Formats: sequence, C-alpha cells, structure tokens
Amino acid sequence: MTEAPAPPAAGNSATAADAPSADATEPAIAHNSTDPDAGLRRLAAGTFRLAHLRDGQLAGMQALAQGRDVLAVMPTGYGKSAIYQVAALHLHRMAREDRNGGPGTGARRGPAVVVSPLIALQEDQLDGLLEDLGGESAVAINSGRSDAEVNGAWEAAERGDAVFLFLAPEQLAKAETVERLAALDVSLFVVDEAHCVSSWGHDFRPDYLRLGEVRGQLGNPPVVGLTATASPPVRDEIQQRLRMKDPLVLVHGFDRPNIRLEVFRHLEDKDKRRAVVEQTAEFKGPGLLYAATRKDTETYAAELAERGLRAEAYHAGRKQGERDSVQDRFLDDQLDVVVATTAFGMGIDKPNVRFVIHADIPESLDSYYQEIGRSGRDGEPAAAVLHYRPEDLGLRRFFGTHTPDEESLLAVLTALRAADGPLTQKALAGQTGLSPRRLTGLLNQLQETRAVKAGKRGIRLDSGAKLPKVVERAVELAEARQRVDRSRIEMMRGYAETDACRRQFLLGYFGEDLPEPCGNCDTCIDGSAYEEDYDDGAAAAAGGEPFPLQAAVVHKEWGPGLVMRHEEDVITVLFEQEGYKTLSRQAVTEGKLLTLAK
Repeated sequence: MTEAPAPPAAGNSATAADAPSADATEPAIAHNSTDPDAGLRRLAAGTFRLAHLRDGQLAGMQALAQGRDVLAVMPTGYGKSAIYQVAALHLHRMAREDRNGGPGTGARRGPAVVVSPLIALQEDQLDGLLEDLGGESAVAINSGRSDAEVNGAWEAAERGDAVFLFLAPEQLAKAETVERLAALDVSLFVVDEAHCVSSWGHDFRPDYLRLGEVRGQLGNPPVVGLTATASPPVRDEIQQRLRMKDPLVLVHGFDRPNIRLEVFRHLEDKDKRRAVVEQTAEFKGPGLLYAATRKDTETYAAELAERGLRAEAYHAGRKQGERDSVQDRFLDDQLDVVVATTAFGMGIDKPNVRFVIHADIPESLDSYYQEIGRSGRDGEPAAAVLHYRPEDLGLRRFFGTHTPDEESLLAVLTALRAADGPLTQKALAGQTGLSPRRLTGLLNQLQETRAVKAGKRGIRLDSGAKLPKVVERAVELAEARQRVDRSRIEMMRGYAETDACRRQFLLGYFGEDLPEPCGNCDTCIDGSAYEEDYDDGAAAAAGGEPFPLQAAVVHKEWGPGLVMRHEEDVITVLFEQEGYKTLSRQAVTEGKLLTLAK
C-alpha cells in the first residue's frame, strides 16, 4: 500500500463559480448507468473540482454511499475530506429525490455530522464547502459562534438546507445537543483527526471517547474516521472506539520520499542545545522546531531571534490571541521558524515548510511521523532532523507512566451498584464528584472490562459483577497499555539508534514494507544502511521466511502478535498485550518461540 503522494489533482484551476450549488439540478445518481460510480465521479469533478481521484478516494466514497464504515489513513493534502464530502452530498441528493417522489433510495435525510477537535479546522473546511456549495450548505456549532449563529445553524440543519454540520467533541457531551442531532436523521458521522480517539494515539483527547456511544444514540449512521497517521494498534482502537462494523480500511501515502531523514546524537545536553540553535539558524525556512517544554520553546525562540531570525514561541501557556497571531503569521510567511510544543501543527496545511527539527525525542513514532509530515507538502525537498540524547528517554518514560486510580474506579462502580437503574454520565458525575473529563477516562477503563456498559438510557453495571474483580481487571488492562506505551518509546529509541535505513524502519513501524534502502536519509547517505542485510520479502515469497511481514503469530508467553519488521538477525513483532518486541531470529528458531496463528 505504500505510495508516494500523488501530484495535485487535475482540474483544480476551476473557479468556485464553475461549480454547481448544493441545489443544482444535476442528478446525484446515474440510476441506469453502466458505471455505478458515475454520480460520485460527477460530483467530485463538477462540484469539488477533483477531475482525477487518488487511490482510495473513490473506494471510500462508494463505501460510505452504500452505508459501510470507513477508516481513511492518509497524509494531509491527500484528500481525506473529499471522501466524506462527496459521499455526503451524494446522500443528500438521494434523500431529496425521495422527498420529490424519486425512485425511493431510503437515504437518511439529515446532514453529515463532522466532529473536529479545533475550531480553526472547522472554519477552514466550512469556508471551503461554502465556496463550493453556497447557501447554508455547511454550518458550525462551536464556542466561537454567537447564540444567533448557533440558532441559525440548527435551523438550517432542521430545514434540510445544511449538508454538513460541524461540531467540536465537547459539544457532544451535552445531552440536549445529542437529542437534537438524533432528531435530524444524521446521514454520516465523520470523525476528523480520528487518532484522538485512541489512548495509544499521540493526540489522545478524552472528549473523543464518547463518540462511539454518541453514534449509537444517533441511530448508528455510517461512520468515517480520518487521520494522517495511525500505526496498527491505533487503527484497531479507532475501529473499536467508534464501534465500526466491517470497515473499509484505506491506508495510502505513508512514504514521503522528498523528506530527508536525519538523526544527530549527543552526549551532553548543552552540546545538543547549541547544535539545535546552530542548525535551525542555518536552514532556510519557513520551518518548525519542536521542544518538549514550554520553557524551552521560549529559550530557543529568543536565541534564534538574537541571530536575526523571525522566530516565535508557541505553546498552550500563551494567550489564545497570541497563539492565533503566531499561527497566522507563520501561514503568511511572516515568520522564519515557530518553536513549539506539540500543541502546534494539527490541521496546519502549509505547503512550503522546509524543515522540521526536534530538539527532544518524541513519545512515539506515531507523533514523530505526524510532526515531520508537516514539511515538504509541496513535494519539494525538505528535512526532518531529530537531535537525540539517550538520557532524554528517561523523561519520556516518566511522562508515559499512568498509574490506574483504583480508588476512583471503585467509587464509580459503587455508585453504579447503588443506582436503581442506568445512570446518565451527568448524574454519575454528580454522585461521585468527579469532573466530566476524569469520569470519561474512568468509564473508558471500566467498559474495557465489559462489566460496565453504556446504552441509550445511560451507564449500567452487570448485575453479577464483583467490584474488586472488576477493578483488578481494569488495572490489568491499564498495565498492559503501559507496557505497550513503553515499547513504543523503545521503538522511538530504535529509530534514533539504528544504523539501517531510517525510512525502512519508520515505514515498518506502520506495517509497510520498503524493499530497498531509501537513499535519502543519513544512514543511506553515509553508507551504513547498505551494510545491513534486510529480508526484503523475497525470501518470504520463496517460502524461505517462516514468519513473513504482516503474518499473525503467537508467542508462548506474550500471546498473539503481528510481524512488523525483519532485519538480518532480529524480528520485530507487535503483541496485543506487550507492545513491540524485538526478538532474536536465532532464539525464535531454536526455542520455537513463535508459531503462525491459525
């Protein structure tokens, strides 16, 4: 599935005036056409000016139009949003034909609900849709809108004028919002930045954990999860959390060959900091410099400014107006470099970012890939540089440690046991004194035990559940998650310390095979990558590799897993309960540690 990003779709030179509005008379469906996708293709080309669709786009549109769930893992700029936008407009027109006495397709009549974590992301997509469709085809309900604007949005959705309704996840924590949405007969449930739903993901947000439950309250419309990066365990959890049924999983465009990958190793912190400043000052921007702490972003920004660069710090501790100003100036090429924590970058689509430098090692290859992917989106050469000091791993291990709160888990269970029937989350929060966000996280842990369930009437505890056993099971599951988290930190270390091709290592983490060294990373340039003897799949094809890439295997002690990577003397396997493990090929063979899953 590995592909380089495709060139921009032809036809983008068309103006908005050339595109028909949402109320145009062209039919959405070619009922008698020999091409069942004719209506989708016509909408994509005519309304959205996408004359040529990229791999996976049409398949995703078709699946949604037919009522199937979809998970699309594609880089920013690839066209993930087009998948739901074309499908939603297609379904809207089908429903309109039903209302006008058409052939009776049974399409849902309401808008596509789009859940997006940042207001800025919502507004960008909203503006684009209104330019293409006009009228009140797209509306938003968020904290940045006035009461009058919110009321107008609801009215447009209830009249059937709105094809798209944008919401922040926290809006869905309000029972009245969900009830009002349920009355709309929602056509699609779209979750943007879907990796936020995964507590293994690098941008985990507790507000996202309720989305599967909300989807059920809306009558289980088809759901599409969109993300620019998701390793196999994150993909699995997205599907689980959103309660997807037999989804179409689309994974495209992971390889970004125009980005040069480099790692610089340091022994002393002061040497690392000096090298970070010097290298950032030498690069031609615009670019991004990521640091682990707010204090470091301020320090680095000040040092770069002293060297004559237009540099600004960005972190969650700055006022919202200041952050917006930094973002706008960066997008307008008024800054050479933004020095940021990971709070900066989600949804930022700036084509000409020439470098992304990490002054500190990220928590996982998931977050690293997401962050370096913000460079070189125009297809021109770009650089992704990691400055690495082994001692920095200790800080990441500390941040990755989350001890389960047994007392709070027991308090939630006790309240559920004492209730006469199911409790709403609001009532449960009132009884336990826990904040809504904290309670969401605890309920997530308890639901994993399957002793606690959420339904339309509220949250309930199985009648036969033994509270200490449920807490014990929740703790076991949380500890397994911690083991996986620690293994992901170790995979980050492996990337930083490998002498093999870094791109092969990075793509292997995401379950994709790059048969030959890439030629555009530091280990390829210095020749060490070519000294490593990789199993490039040929041996597996010839029957010589007993555990080929992506093979499902079982370990005697660690249970089921998936083969992710081969090197000359080791095999990397992702285990469900233990995370990533690097196994000696000799030990696997002699000890018969692995068997192929049946």
